[in-house]
Amino acid sequence: MKKFRADLHVHTVLSPCADLEMSPDKIVKQALKRGIDILAITDHNSTKQCEIVKKHAEGTGLLVVNGCEINSQEEVHAICLFEDDYTRNKFQHFLDHYLPTIPNRPEYHGHQVLVDRNNQITEYYPNYLGNPLMIDLETIGKFTHQINGLFIPAHIDRPINSLYSQFGYLATDLKVDGMQLSKYADETSIRNQYDIHSDISLITASDAHYLEDVGSSATSFYLFEPTFNEIRWALNQKNGRFVKIEP
Repeated sequence: MKKFRADLHVHTVLSPCADLEMSPDKIVKQALKRGIDILAITDHNSTKQCEIVKKHAEGTGLLVVNGCEINSQEEVHAICLFEDDYTRNKFQHFLDHYLPTIPNRPEYHGHQVLVDRNNQITEYYPNYLGNPLMIDLETIGKFTHQINGLFIPAHIDRPINSLYSQFGYLATDLKVDGMQLSKYADETSIRNQYDIHSDISLITASDAHYLEDVGSSATSFYLFEPTFNEIRWALNQKNGRFVKIEP
């Protein structure tokens, strides 16, 4: 097996809290500069910028994974990842159905823009993407798995918008494919604090909102080749694949 460095939590210009320098082409260049092999695009409650990032990565050797960072009804953030554009589009329809129709106010939240391959703005996304979805975390997780996606609660060590800050525990009926730590968190301390069993993989990621942060934190995936199915096996510790947080 080979080691592949993965940053599975990166925002683009579409996320209201992300810097407008977070254009698809610059994200790809920064990821390559940082030695990232696998990159997941995880804008808040939207998958719509994934396609352009993937186009910029063509021929570079960088695997870009479709994804988003959802905000559940309970205000828990989680990373949802999808194997192909078909399942990504199915999840986007799900998001569109459950996102409240509350207009974005750029002066408070920041701009939410979609750009094309030439970084030209094609759309100002009208509804605020940072709002909680009108559906609970368990149902979001079940739908993600129903369409063969991966479900990873985000920055579980944070005092807000995390699984443990909102619930205090990992429910036995919530199926996860792993959980993400913030980039400065210590894996051993968090496992001990929340009694997280070793059969649940922990990863770290940059949660990049600014260009210089892309690839600043990454997880080592030990795979035969960088494919979505092998990423799934590694997170779930199957078929000899595994993940490891290391420098």
